Amino acid sequence: MKYPLYLFLLLLSVCTSAGAKPPKATPYSAYLFAYFTGNDKKEEAIRFALSPDGYHYTALNGNRPVVSSAAISETGGVRDPHILRGADGKTFYMVATDMVSAKGWSSNRGMVLLRSTDLINWKSSAINFQKRYAGQENLKRVWAPQTIYDAKAGKYLVYFSLQYGSEPDKIYYAYANKDFTDLEGEPKQLFFSPTNGSCIDGDIVAKDGKYYLFFKTEGQGNGIKIAVSDKLTEGYVLRDKYVQQTTNPVEGAGTFKLNNSDDYILMYDMYTSGRYQFTRTQDLQNFTVVDQDISMNFHPRHGTVLPLTSAEAARLAARWMNPSDVLLNSANPAIRKNNTVVDSARRQGKLRCSARHQPASLRFATQHPLPCP
Repeated sequence: MKYPLYLFLLLLSVCTSAGAKPPKATPYSAYLFAYFTGNDKKEEAIRFALSPDGYHYTALNGNRPVVSSAAISETGGVRDPHILRGADGKTFYMVATDMVSAKGWSSNRGMVLLRSTDLINWKSSAINFQKRYAGQENLKRVWAPQTIYDAKAGKYLVYFSLQYGSEPDKIYYAYANKDFTDLEGEPKQLFFSPTNGSCIDGDIVAKDGKYYLFFKTEGQGNGIKIAVSDKLTEGYVLRDKYVQQTTNPVEGAGTFKLNNSDDYILMYDMYTSGRYQFTRTQDLQNFTVVDQDISMNFHPRHGTVLPLTSAEAARLAARWMNPSDVLLNSANPAIRKNNTVVDSARRQGKLRCSARHQPASLRFATQHPLPCP
């Protein structure tokens, strides 16, 4: 690969942000979307996509898995991947539901923990709760794990929903061990629903000294609600309002902060409609649909987004992206086809930029060249 592929993504970012306010200092300039694609066993695997702005996403590896489900799971399938940057800034953690849905929605008993230092090579451990803990005979399922760093405890907290017998799904947590290969201690309930309704797909956002727990309710009104606490592991108070901006069924809330902005994106899986909805918020109370600005060349299911540095995005692009993927699927009208030449067979591209974009593009090419084959 003789041309830095991520240059195309950088140009898209420059075009999208033209006229924006001066950015705040941040080391991040791109985004990684980890997702799966459906209920067939071949679709129950971790896939990645890149975005320069949090709005326009391009699948990596031709929308094929980037990690083998068979190699990391007990069931042969994984769903609901959540990806997190570690407190050291350079270690990455991923968790996923260990499940093949064809075996039944109450068939799985565990999750997968993964760790990486480069986002490409992952070490993994599968945890079966019935094998790991005593007294789990009535456990029916373990769903949608996620991870957050507990600075006070100095540990990574993994939270997930469990269902026992005829009880509703409830959100629990446990701390991961130092190597992120196992859980420490017995799972404890994290959120206590005042209605004792089913709660799944938890997603915690830390903002201004508070913790915002997004989750899906089921059985007593279906949708996404938020509970708020001053403490990570207790005291969550439910807000009554549903926050999804659609009447269609939704699940898998995922929230991430936009680079160079005080705003957040709340996205969720409209699983019966075959698409995602993206909303934007500054206060985590009021949400505005921004679907008109979103583009993807794939159809994701329940996943999460991680901010990236330009070097990390370049490394992922070098490993898994074709130049034609970006150009053919970009929704940004500022990139004109007559400014680009793509040779897909040789996996390289040439860019003829206008003067307005050329300096930034050339700077990136000089500072972050990608390796040649």
